[in-house]
Amino acid sequence: MDTFILIGITGIGLGALYFLVASGLSLIYGLMGVLNFAHGSFLTVGAFVGYWLATKLGPETSMTDFILAMIVGGLAAGAFALLMEQLLITRLYERHIDQALVTVGVSLVVGAVLAGWFGNDLRMFPTPLWFLTAINVGGAMIPADRVVYIATAVLLLIGNWILLKYTRIGLIIRAGVENRNMVNALGINVRRAFSTVFFLGGFAAGVGGVLVSVYSNGVSPLIAGSYLIYGFIVVVIGGMGSVPGSFLAAMMIGVIRQFANYYVTGLGDFVVVILLAGVLLIRPQGLLGKVRA
Repeated sequence: MDTFILIGITGIGLGALYFLVASGLSLIYGLMGVLNFAHGSFLTVGAFVGYWLATKLGPETSMTDFILAMIVGGLAAGAFALLMEQLLITRLYERHIDQALVTVGVSLVVGAVLAGWFGNDLRMFPTPLWFLTAINVGGAMIPADRVVYIATAVLLLIGNWILLKYTRIGLIIRAGVENRNMVNALGINVRRAFSTVFFLGGFAAGVGGVLVSVYSNGVSPLIAGSYLIYGFIVVVIGGMGSVPGSFLAAMMIGVIRQFANYYVTGLGDFVVVILLAGVLLIRPQGLLGKVRA
């Protein structure tokens, strides 16, 4: 029973990391129709800025220092995402092939710059000593860092819900996800909503980048690759534009992958692909996505 609990909770922790990447992807595509292949760059920028700050705060990283590094990494990634949107994406709305090419180009440039500056070797991310402890849950010893991953994802989900449900900019975002043409026809300037979504997506990815660096035992220009792929899978399974759908799909994928890998090494990726294919065949709009008119 304790093994079951351990695998389940570590799977939820992995799913939390997938959600941090996928939530921004879901909103950006759902509202703006931008298939952003540079989203992994937001994760990497956040990871490196968080790493830089954590190393500057002293040899012993406290929980406060780590949270500060996580927030600053998220803000840096959000600012980078906003800059990219203002300089590049605004000129390419409705030009989807050009968007894909430009975002792929940005991703390659960011990776090359960081690799040239820092190299591709893993650099150990400073973490609080508490992360090395374990918490007893039903007899299973759960690594403490998994609790941080899960708590961060839940806080992000709640923050997104409050923003979308109770603010004017959230109302515009939700209306845009439902029907962008209607919002434009009403004369509402959705540019601010677009910029807000890009910033929030970058912020979530940057925070995720810091946590992914901890999970991966270090920061590197190459850390974003597999997480970006799983981010896209989560968005498709959860439903384009649905943050709750992305959360549900991320948790499912994390748990399923952990259990599959526990019984047969390497089986997790195969099972996730089968799940993706099944959702596309049975419910193409995703678990909580809506069929567009």
